[in-house]
Amino acid sequence: MLNGLEAAFFYLFAFIAVASAFMVISSRNPVHSVLFLILTFFNAAGLFLLTGAEFLAMILLVVYVGAVMVLFLFVVMMLDVDFAELKSGALQYAPIGALVGLILAAELIVVLGGYTFAPQLATTITQKTPDLATRTNTAALGDILYTNYLFYFEIAGLVLLVAMIGAIVLTLRHKPGIKRQSIAEQVARTPATAIEIKKVETGKGI
Repeated sequence: MLNGLEAAFFYLFAFIAVASAFMVISSRNPVHSVLFLILTFFNAAGLFLLTGAEFLAMILLVVYVGAVMVLFLFVVMMLDVDFAELKSGALQYAPIGALVGLILAAELIVVLGGYTFAPQLATTITQKTPDLATRTNTAALGDILYTNYLFYFEIAGLVLLVAMIGAIVLTLRHKPGIKRQSIAEQVARTPATAIEIKKVETGKGI
């Protein structure tokens, strides 16, 4: 239970996070939406710090704020995208979005209800939470990721790599009239195709 100063900071971070998250979906300017999303991530990191999960808070700031959101902000600012046209047909997907939201809400209720009505479930987990006096959160997460779940961790990195390559291939546009490097042609070159010897008579040019 939180009390005193911790409770005040919890309600402050929670209020700002919810308000900025609402502004993300209500702002007409996409750049403003990205900035409000960054603010949401900062307050979520504050909530993680209050619960003692300092590693998750730092990862949230470094990965999402420092990389994903900044990259998305640059993409939004550099691409000439008509967001008004994109949002014009958003209402037709509202029923599907509402259905997905209801499913997620039901899953959260089931998870929270299970811990409320059956608190002994917390004692049946495979990986017990180590004592903070002997092992920090960061070290404990590192032990789990790089020992028990190393294979799944590498598979997730491979999936992200394939997704990045696919995004580059789908968005790459070749402009005509621009010379580009061809590694295959360079490797396949032979002396006969690489150089041309011409016999020049004395006193005359090529």
